[in-house]
Amino acid sequence: MARVTVEDCVERVPNRFDLVVLAGQRARDISSGSELLVDRDNDKNPVVALREIAEDQLSTEELFESVVQGRQKVAPVEEIDELDEAAMSMSSGETDDDDLDLAALAQEVAAQGAPEPVNRDRLAERYDAGEDPKI
Repeated sequence: MARVTVEDCVERVPNRFDLVVLAGQRARDISSGSELLVDRDNDKNPVVALREIAEDQLSTEELFESVVQGRQKVAPVEEIDELDEAAMSMSSGETDDDDLDLAALAQEVAAQGAPEPVNRDRLAERYDAGEDPKI
């Protein structure tokens, strides 16, 4: 079993902080079933990830993109444009048969016994009135 050192990996990824992020992402990918690019040699996933980086077996650009997509909280611009177009067509009265009927959906959810949405004003009124403000 060959030991992998940070110096081996820094040749491929100069910034040690980036190296940690990339190795962590690759280790998570391996844990979720991604194919190994080097022999495991009874090593754990983080060590295998570092060995793959040291041996230049994967594209660091693709790993960076995977990290960014995994941490992204806002939809890409293309998705936002599609949502805006759908909202504009719904507000102008141009609805397709595929559009959701929100009233019917609300009735279906209520029929399934879903709890009522929390209304903070209503909770405050119950509390002020001396009632039990449980949700």
